[in-house]
Amino acid sequence: MNIIIVGAGEIGRHLAESLSNRAHNIVVIETDEALVAGLNERLDARVVCDSGASAKTLAEVNAGECDLFLALTSDDETNLVSASLAKALGAKKTIARVHPSLQAEQWLFSYQAHFNIDHLFSSERLAAVELAKYVRNPNRLTVEEIGRGKIELQQIFISPHCQAVEQPIRDLKLPARVRVAFIQRHGANIVPGPDELLQVGDLVTLFGETDSLAETIRFLESEPEAVSEHNVIILGGGEYGFALAQMLEGSKNRVRIFERDKDRCEELTELLQRTVVLNVDATSLQELKEEQVGDADFFIAVTGQDEDNMMMCLQAKTLGVKYPVALVQRADYADIITSHKDQLGITGAVSPRVITSRELLRFVTSERFQVAMTLAGETEVLEFNIPKSSSLAGKLVKDLDGVEGMGLVALIRGNESFVPSGNDEIRAGDLVYAIVSPASRKATVKLLTS
Repeated sequence: MNIIIVGAGEIGRHLAESLSNRAHNIVVIETDEALVAGLNERLDARVVCDSGASAKTLAEVNAGECDLFLALTSDDETNLVSASLAKALGAKKTIARVHPSLQAEQWLFSYQAHFNIDHLFSSERLAAVELAKYVRNPNRLTVEEIGRGKIELQQIFISPHCQAVEQPIRDLKLPARVRVAFIQRHGANIVPGPDELLQVGDLVTLFGETDSLAETIRFLESEPEAVSEHNVIILGGGEYGFALAQMLEGSKNRVRIFERDKDRCEELTELLQRTVVLNVDATSLQELKEEQVGDADFFIAVTGQDEDNMMMCLQAKTLGVKYPVALVQRADYADIITSHKDQLGITGAVSPRVITSRELLRFVTSERFQVAMTLAGETEVLEFNIPKSSSLAGKLVKDLDGVEGMGLVALIRGNESFVPSGNDEIRAGDLVYAIVSPASRKATVKLLTS
């Protein structure tokens, strides 16, 4: 693929390094001469020292002929303008990085549609989604999200006391917009149909909205009880802390942010609805004790310093926090923490570089679809765009020709995301997500790209 990356900061540089060894034609555009010099020494790529928001520069690097254009600077305006220019010049797919506050405004005004950009994302929000998974499922069986965070995948084991054992899926009174999408059973990997019976020991993968999934899991677990309120402390009120608090405060969580900058505390108090913002110096052991940090279920450190985040998580653990989690920019640090979490006492670590690269690498394909995620046994969740020329446009989900081992698990239409039912219509422009077994992959691709 011909790929152009604008911005060689933490995100852009990490992605460029990941792609440069994969036989792609890479062009990196960066305004900082020092970064350009460093990249020229390390990358097998063309590096241009200029502005990515310049039509002249984009024309010189043949942006109109590229397969994938990625605007990854830390400036929203630069990214929106450069990606929009590239699309107008003829780039096949354009992606722009934006801050979470701008992405949160999408319900009010579609920047994506206005600038004619294929995909907008926030690295802060992607990291916040990953951090929030620990709160929603501290045992970390599996939690993933699609549909801009509105649809989640969660997994549970079916116990001997589950009231749904030996019942066909069609007879389960599950909440609307919840799908039993995948079952792992004694080494077999099953994309179930409506007549499939749940059995003791099944590892069941569910898709649905967060609140509906919580209700479903309570129904399927042996001892359904109301989910207790989690006591969550976020250390750091920057973009990562703000995005995480926004995500958590709408659920059954009691969220507090510790931020040492008084002015930022005032800003956050205005922006957040149910989060308590405290002007606290978390490096002070006495202040941590006064705020009863040891009683918290989760302590999530998201300051701009990796070492501070790791050390404060260790401090929180000694005070009695059950689940300390750290935001760590360096991928090697994150790997060490994840590999030695039992010895270190830190529940987990999230690297924005790694999360963002994983999000963007799914667009690096010459296929007519993307792999959104991979489950056990090479079962995949594939993402399809429904073009105007598609024979599926205007059809109801229930009228699709059945493919055994395939199920639709999500549909994104503009700013709307939902798990489709049989009576939902597929429209041109929709993003459709299908779970497919290896045996059904070819038939599914044929059906959804026809």
